[in-house]
Amino acid sequence: MKKALLFSCLATVSVLVKAQTDTTSRNLDEVIIQENRIQIPFSKQSRNISLVDKQQIELSPARSLQEVLSFVPGIDVRQRGVSGVQADIGIRGGSFEQTLMLLNGIKLSDPQTGHHMMNIPVPLVNIDRVEVLKGPASRIFGQNAYTGAVNVITSLSDTRSLRFQGYAGDFGMKGINLAGSLPLGKYKQNLAVSYDDSNGHQYNSDYQVSNIFYEGGLDLNDKNSIRGMIAYTDRTFGANGFYTSAFPDQWESIQTTLASLSHSYDSDVFSLQTRLYGRRNTDEYRLRRNEPEFFQNNHTSDVYALETNGSYKSKFGVTGFGLELRKEQIESNNLGDHERSLTGIFLEQLVNLGEKTDIRAGIYSNYYSEYGWKHFPGLEVGFQASKSIRLYSGIGSSFRIPTYTDLYYVGPTNIGNADLQPEQARSFEFGGKWSHSNLRGELVYFNRYSESVIEWTRTSADEPWQPQNFNEVTFNGVEASAYYRVNPNGKTVLLKELMLSYNFIDADFSTQEGLESRYALTALRNQLITGVLVGLGEKVEWNTKMRYVERISLDPYFLLDMRVDYNRLGKLGFFAEASNITNTDYIEAGTVQMPGRWFRAGIMVNLE
Repeated sequence: MKKALLFSCLATVSVLVKAQTDTTSRNLDEVIIQENRIQIPFSKQSRNISLVDKQQIELSPARSLQEVLSFVPGIDVRQRGVSGVQADIGIRGGSFEQTLMLLNGIKLSDPQTGHHMMNIPVPLVNIDRVEVLKGPASRIFGQNAYTGAVNVITSLSDTRSLRFQGYAGDFGMKGINLAGSLPLGKYKQNLAVSYDDSNGHQYNSDYQVSNIFYEGGLDLNDKNSIRGMIAYTDRTFGANGFYTSAFPDQWESIQTTLASLSHSYDSDVFSLQTRLYGRRNTDEYRLRRNEPEFFQNNHTSDVYALETNGSYKSKFGVTGFGLELRKEQIESNNLGDHERSLTGIFLEQLVNLGEKTDIRAGIYSNYYSEYGWKHFPGLEVGFQASKSIRLYSGIGSSFRIPTYTDLYYVGPTNIGNADLQPEQARSFEFGGKWSHSNLRGELVYFNRYSESVIEWTRTSADEPWQPQNFNEVTFNGVEASAYYRVNPNGKTVLLKELMLSYNFIDADFSTQEGLESRYALTALRNQLITGVLVGLGEKVEWNTKMRYVERISLDPYFLLDMRVDYNRLGKLGFFAEASNITNTDYIEAGTVQMPGRWFRAGIMVNLE
């Protein structure tokens, strides 16, 4: 493996109105969390929510959203290879199937498999922020928000800009990112494209990833606006060890298309948003890359949905309501042809009791064509003990329906189970937040009891894996975090950011004797994350990230990553990144050996 930096000859051109002002250093307490109905500032939330803003995204030693999320407390990112070509995301000990991914509130769930949930067709450079809600989120977002939800937010700009980035690095890595904003009168529009590829860090781990993302919006008047989005991603990669170690020549090619159109009405007391969207995912999988006739799967899944969400302010507080209609279908040479429909109803109420106490309660009821009616209530209580301290507690229930892979897959190492039922959970949490000046801290205890858990099992290594509804699992966990940030003040050496987090999860599994579990015993147990961002003069920023990760029944590991930026907001800038500086030997998912020490570098040009 090469151990020298490979400096890119690809340029980055960025036209910014205020090139020397880091506009991402905003007050996070005032950020409105995007929850489709009742909108509440970050500081007033009675949930454990993590925010990753644009500055943190830009300064992370990461080439993908998956890698950025690996630095978020409580998020268990299990990558298969570098740059997040495929990754699973878990929250609070949950599996990748139990986390809901969203883009601007649009659900990215794929009925084929949860392995596709991170096929997000947005270049990293175009993401404004990421909101991570930990705990049951079915009441807020609906089905499959079992242990939490991750909402990727983009924003439309009213100023012209153009950004073109390039980088190169070890394993033959190279990539470009182009993002621009061109408002035309009242019409705002963004366009972003990106391309990344690599020869791979080991045999049959090469990849090519392309993204194109367009969004536009028009304010019709002071109350009405429309917004549209269309996006596409293509991911083709060698899949050595991704799903089984028995076939090192696995290969996969996935294309995802997403389109949406929405209308919003906002007044002082009433708001209503109606949204129509569709998502198509095509997946070609080969057990032997160059022998499609040996074993090949071709899947095409489609999702169509219509949603309307609103809120009304009265003397009784804020009432939120919503309705969703969703249809999912798949055509597959392995899974067969299937379709199912869903109708969901949301209702919630936010009430303030005096100046310090607020209660938010609600219920989500849905009807699935295959499983009938299900109801998922939830309640959060917040108490503002002082200007700096907020205490909160909540209870809620959630569920996750089986994917078509869970139900119908047939292969040499995996077999589905058509008799599976949805899994359900009841959760409780109690926590406190402290915020003063440039400092923030949070401490949370949570408990989740799951029943009818869907888990892939087998009786021996000679048998294929098959999912079963049998486990009862109780999770108890503690989440603690502290964060410090200051804005530039002209000092030669400045500690700009400091973060420290620790997450502990204890899982009590009730398993059947003689069955081997595939995913349950790999849940996160201990996670320690630290980060230090130092400013050296006005132009140099040095970001260091450290992670200690221990999963149940797996060996723990320590990772050290760094990034250095020079003149990030100036006319000409450079950056260099290094991952796994300690050259740790580790595995995050399946049997995929992750790379040792590796480097990337690039240049940036910012023009006014």
